[in-house]
Amino acid sequence: MSAAARAAAIQLIARKTPVAAEVSPRTPLPELFGANVFGLDQMRSRLSENAYKALRSCMEHGQELDSALADQVANAMKEWATERGATHFTHWFQPMTGSTAEKHDSFANLENGELLMEFSGKALIKGEPDASSFPSGGLRATFEARGYTAWDPTSPAFLRETLNGSTLCIPTAFCSWTGEALDEKTPLLRSTEALNREAVRLLRLLGDAKVQFVYPTLGCEQEYFLIDRDLYVLRPDLIATGRTLFGAKPPKGQELEDHYFGSIAPRVLAFMQEVELELWKLGVPVKTRHNEVAPSQYELAPIFERTTIAIDHNMLCMEVLKQVAQRHGFQCLLHEKPYSGINGSGKHNNWSMATDTGENLLEPGKSPSENMRFVVMLAAVMRAVDLHADLMRVTIAHAGHDHRLGANEAPPAILSIYLGEQLTDIVDALIAGTKGGERKKDTMRLGVSVLPSLPRDATDRNRTSPFAFTGHKFEFRAVGSSQACGKPNTVLNTIVAESLSYIAGEIEKLKGQKGLEAAVNDVVVDLFKKHQRILFNGNGYSAEWHAEAERRGLPNFRNAVDAIGNFNSPKNVALFESFAVLSSKETESRMNIMFEAYCKAIAIEGQSALSLGRTMILPAAQRAQLAVAQSVGAAKACGIDVKVQERRLREMSARIEAFVLAIEDLTTCFEHAEHHAGAPHEHAKTYRDKVIPAMQKVREIADSLETMVDDGEWPLPKSREMLFLQ
Repeated sequence: MSAAARAAAIQLIARKTPVAAEVSPRTPLPELFGANVFGLDQMRSRLSENAYKALRSCMEHGQELDSALADQVANAMKEWATERGATHFTHWFQPMTGSTAEKHDSFANLENGELLMEFSGKALIKGEPDASSFPSGGLRATFEARGYTAWDPTSPAFLRETLNGSTLCIPTAFCSWTGEALDEKTPLLRSTEALNREAVRLLRLLGDAKVQFVYPTLGCEQEYFLIDRDLYVLRPDLIATGRTLFGAKPPKGQELEDHYFGSIAPRVLAFMQEVELELWKLGVPVKTRHNEVAPSQYELAPIFERTTIAIDHNMLCMEVLKQVAQRHGFQCLLHEKPYSGINGSGKHNNWSMATDTGENLLEPGKSPSENMRFVVMLAAVMRAVDLHADLMRVTIAHAGHDHRLGANEAPPAILSIYLGEQLTDIVDALIAGTKGGERKKDTMRLGVSVLPSLPRDATDRNRTSPFAFTGHKFEFRAVGSSQACGKPNTVLNTIVAESLSYIAGEIEKLKGQKGLEAAVNDVVVDLFKKHQRILFNGNGYSAEWHAEAERRGLPNFRNAVDAIGNFNSPKNVALFESFAVLSSKETESRMNIMFEAYCKAIAIEGQSALSLGRTMILPAAQRAQLAVAQSVGAAKACGIDVKVQERRLREMSARIEAFVLAIEDLTTCFEHAEHHAGAPHEHAKTYRDKVIPAMQKVREIADSLETMVDDGEWPLPKSREMLFLQ
């Protein structure tokens, strides 16, 4: 770790060229797509007709799989996988770490000294990994190690290919021996069932007898940064924390706005192309790639899918991005704010609801009945977000995200809904009892007056809105780039299910007295009146909006610690329990895990800042101070006037002295936080209120020293190099 290593890395980067993909890009995409997935085509060709139909029903409607069918499916999976070089299988799951987990077992079994390749239905349906070392938030003691993985048939099995073989990956849920959910998938599946149940109930009330099943859909846009790996390995802060803890602002950042949608650099394009090839083989329907706003920032976006599958695919997407990046000499950074002073990265969570008849419930219609349904669903989402904005804010709360929310085109921490002028006009018209636009006194009644034609692009895009309607879906723009999407979507499904249930109950009360159309109209108008405070179409960055949101009574949790404490509120516990999504113990455990993750993240950052400050930045600054002092002394000995140079030396010395004091202060704050743990909430507050400000002070002084120290002496790759050398 020296300035010489930094200079050598820059020379290496200058000679790097694009890397060819391991997969042939000439294979037609329809043939490549899903090649490593045990999908419908494989099921149909390898299972009996009855077994195939039963499995399809299980996948689409969550029905149980009997043991005989499980054996057939397991054998078919094993035959398919081994034909493609697989020797092992794994139950692939999503513990509450924000990443995925896997334990590999081979298909091999010994029988009378002969090696056989076997895979039973029992092994397919259930696994038993050690649960003691995963976060449980108090659900499990360390000595209570037993945990179970359970096959999720709604998400297809897939093969992960490596240089030396393949592994069959089976998406699963993960729970404890006592049945509590220890993962993000289990609550997601529960919330999906709740949404289906309440949506079908409401559609029946509205006269729809055809729909048998409703499911949430999702498209996860993924933003990320790339840095050349030869520079990355010279940044211990990036390695340990995912973000730069030090770094003076470069002369050029994103001021010229020339990176967004710009021509993609050849090395980067080669990387993107291989990422897409690998994801297509895994059945991930990636569609869009482009340069994002900040230098070295990019985006990948998929086609919409069922939420349970889309979330698995997003987890795969993050894994593939990181793995392929290294093959191309890059490191993929998924942190929400790896660099200070430029845009952070998000994961726009495009959410909607679809039916088994192929309809999007958030698609404005052309007939009175379709419009009635759409406006009812719109009212349900409005009510859900208004009543549970605190809960939605918790789902995006973690240490890394505090650096992004509310800055550089990221949405504010205040939850609000953007509908656009046309839809807002319709909501206002229904509240006022006018036809909208013309503002006449004629009453607009659902099912009688047909809404104006609403094309998919009826709304503009509001980049400052955390939750925006974009024509046929809601875009939850505040989700962080490093996050697993399970928690935000579990909450979205649950709060909308609760609102659908409420609306159905209110319509049932009034339907007998007033008739369906009048009952729906009264319920929807009442909801629009009560919850219109959540609507905001303006600039979410403005100080005026913060003041207006406070006047409206909207919650504004400015940091993760304030937000996380609300997860276990009586209101939220009652919500999760009433829809069987989380028990009170599971809810409390998740809050504890979020606090614990926050404290650990800041602790790692604090230790990293101290290490870099003491062993790299301070020695470099002191060497520079010595060189300047020797130069000044030599000049003075020759009778040269060096008053200005002496002033520079005094300024440098003062900054070094301040830096040493700041390091000592950070050490004290860190030790206090480590040894005065207390309750999870109080512990997190200590890190927020003591350690983070002390870290920021160390950074400010270090960044000022970077601008004074000889460039050839500075040991850490600089922002201008990390952002622009590719």
